[in-house]
Amino acid sequence: MTTTKVFRQNLKTPFLFLLCLETLILFSSVYFVTYLRMHPDQLGSFNQFDTLLINASIIGVITPIAMLSTGLYQGNTREGIAGILIRISVSFVAAILITAITAYLVPDIILGRGIIALAFIQSFFIIGTLRVIFFETIDSDKFKKRILVYGAGETASHIDNKLRRKSDRRGFDIVGYMPVEHQIQAVPESQHITTHLSLLEYVREMEIDEIVIAISDASKNIPVNALVNCKLNGIDTINILSFFEREAGQIRVDIIDPAWLVTSDGFHKSQFQDAVKRVFDIFASLIILLIASPFMLLTIVAIWIEDGLSAPIFYSQTRVGKQGKTFSIYKFRSMRTDAETEGAVWAAKTDSRVTKVGAFIRKTRLDEFPQIANVLNGSMSFVGPRPERPEFIDNLANQIPYYHERHLVKPGVTGWAQLLYPYGSSVNDSYQKQLFDMYYVKNHNLFLDVLILLQTVEVVLFGKGAR
Repeated sequence: MTTTKVFRQNLKTPFLFLLCLETLILFSSVYFVTYLRMHPDQLGSFNQFDTLLINASIIGVITPIAMLSTGLYQGNTREGIAGILIRISVSFVAAILITAITAYLVPDIILGRGIIALAFIQSFFIIGTLRVIFFETIDSDKFKKRILVYGAGETASHIDNKLRRKSDRRGFDIVGYMPVEHQIQAVPESQHITTHLSLLEYVREMEIDEIVIAISDASKNIPVNALVNCKLNGIDTINILSFFEREAGQIRVDIIDPAWLVTSDGFHKSQFQDAVKRVFDIFASLIILLIASPFMLLTIVAIWIEDGLSAPIFYSQTRVGKQGKTFSIYKFRSMRTDAETEGAVWAAKTDSRVTKVGAFIRKTRLDEFPQIANVLNGSMSFVGPRPERPEFIDNLANQIPYYHERHLVKPGVTGWAQLLYPYGSSVNDSYQKQLFDMYYVKNHNLFLDVLILLQTVEVVLFGKGAR
C-alpha cells in the first residue's frame, strides 16, 4: 500500500482515495435525491442551485469529519465489517444531529427534511457497501507492497516482533529476510532468503517493490554495492527506522541510529509555528469548553452526590512540562481523597482507590476536561505527549532512550500515543508510548494536531485506552 505525504504526514493512499470518493458520494447524493423527487416539468425552472450547493457542501464536509473522528480512515484499523458499520452509523447520526442544529439556527439555507433524510439514507447504503468491497480489496495480496528486508539480525527481527497483526501489515507483505555477512542472525532461518542470484536479479525476479535496510547493528564491513546498484536501477530503498515511522507512526528509540536522527526530516521549530499552535489551542479550548460545559456540571453534581457537598471536586498534581519545567495539572477527582497517603504510585487496571463516579469519568475521559484551564494558561497544549509526574521522570529517563526529548514540546490533553497505545501504568507502557511520542515530537504540525484532536473523539466514544 503506497503512502502520500500531506503536510509531512504519511497518509495511506487508498484511505485518502476512499475519503475523496466518499466525500463525492455524500456531496452528489443531495443533487441526485433533489432531482429524483422533482417533477420533470420543474427541472427547467428550478433556480435553487446555490441552496443545493450549500446543502451538498454541509453534508459532504460534516459527514467525512464525523467519520474521521470515529477512526474510519485509520490505515491500521482492526475492526471487522460489523464494527465498521457501527462506526459508520455513529458518524451518520452525529452528522444528522449537526445538520439538524444547523437547520434550526439557519433555517433558510437548508432544503426540505425529506431531501436531507433521503440523501443520508442513500449515502449510508452506498458507503456501507463500498466499505465492504474496499476492505476485501486492500487486504488481498495483490494490492500489498512486496518488501525484502536486507539483513536478518537483531534490528531486522523487530519487524516480525513489533508488526505482527494483520492490520499492522495491511499495506505490505514481507517476502523474506536476506542475511548479511558478519551479522549475528536473529530472524528464524525459515524466513531467510538464499539465492545464487545477485540482489538486483533476485529483486527483479521476485517483483520486489521495496528493500528495507536493516543493518544498523552489523559490522562496518557490510558490502553496500548491491544496495547502491538496486537504488540506481530504480528500486525503492528505505531505512528500517523510516519504515517504522511510515508504517507504524513510531520512532524506534530502541534501534535508533543517531546519524539517521540528524539527517532525517523533522523537528521543525519556528516562532510562527508556535504562534499558530497557540491560537489553535485557545480556539479549540473555547469551543470544547462550550460543548463540554453541561457534562462538566453533571460531573460536579455526581461527585457531590457520591461523596457529599464538602468533598473536593477537583484535584491538582505536579507534572513536568516543556523544557522540564513543572506545573500543576487539573482534573476532576476520580479517586478517594486518601488515595496517595503513602506516596505516588502507578494507577492499576482495577484500582480500588477509584470511586464509582471516578470509574465512569475516567472511562469517558470526563476527568480530563478541567485541563482546558491548563491549555488556556499556556502550561499545556491540546495535543502533545502526556505529562508525567516528576517522581517517575528520573527512573523513566534512565530506562528509556531519548525520554527527555518529549519535553521539547508542550505536553497535551491528548496525543499521538493516546490514539495508538492503551493506557500506560508501568515502565514498559511508558517505553512503548515513548515510541509514539517521539514520532509526534519529530513530525508535529497543525495538520497533525487537527487529525489527533478529531480522532480523540473515537477514544472517548469507544473507551480506547481508558482506565
